[in-house]
Amino acid sequence: MTAAGDTADLPSSEDGDDTATSVGAILVASFPLAPGQWLPAHSHTHHQLAWTRSGVLGVGVADDYWVLPPHRALWLPAGVVHRTGATHDAVLCSLYLDPERCRLDWTEPTPVGVDALLAQLIGYLDRDDLKEGARLRAEAVVLDLLTPLPVTPLDVPHPSDDRVRAVANALLRDPADGRSLEAHARAVGVSRRTMTRLFVQDTGMHFDRWRTHLRLRAALPLLAEGRPVSHVAHSVGYATASAFLAAFRRTLGTSPGRYLRGHLDPGTGAAEAEDD
Repeated sequence: MTAAGDTADLPSSEDGDDTATSVGAILVASFPLAPGQWLPAHSHTHHQLAWTRSGVLGVGVADDYWVLPPHRALWLPAGVVHRTGATHDAVLCSLYLDPERCRLDWTEPTPVGVDALLAQLIGYLDRDDLKEGARLRAEAVVLDLLTPLPVTPLDVPHPSDDRVRAVANALLRDPADGRSLEAHARAVGVSRRTMTRLFVQDTGMHFDRWRTHLRLRAALPLLAEGRPVSHVAHSVGYATASAFLAAFRRTLGTSPGRYLRGHLDPGTGAAEAEDD
């Protein structure tokens, strides 16, 4: 099934489409996303597995954010409000799973690995000429292959206070903005002490931690596209690749390459060439 590129074509709670069906439990839909295109926040009546064959997807759920290169997909339970977009040309390929006929009952957004077999099966289920038995057998294998990855999303809480939001928006526009918290506070007319207090109250994070999360979130799509670590580091405000890698490991507990690969990393040891 190929959708035309609008959420109205998908099984969502907004359009009241509760009738999307297939012979088995899985419906496949796909459509292109242009660079920088984001679908409005929406939810689905079916569970969704969001994936791309090429390019890099981003999926946001509240303040959490996942980056999805082709070897990773994201399970979204039915009813979860989310936004989906692409940093470069990508084809969003979604599997919609009928909750009443799907044996998986994951209740939280969950990243899963996509190997060559699962990718081929998704394409196979996208055909409209499969006999019932063949479709049901393929669907059973797809469900067997969905294995959670131990990847924590990066949360970047968006503030509601006008003064804090002005600082946050400046950094969202330019993650490499190197101004101190004092300089940001002065720009919005408050003291550094006041801004420190407001930032924690509004986001639950100190300014330095929030900015680190924002910078790493901005870096992930670039890394997933294969950009050199040195280029990515400078793009998001780090003076050196080693400083960026140290921040990445300190925050996420692993290297960028292993974070993006999840369990699919065959274990190359310490000599990972620092993902450059």
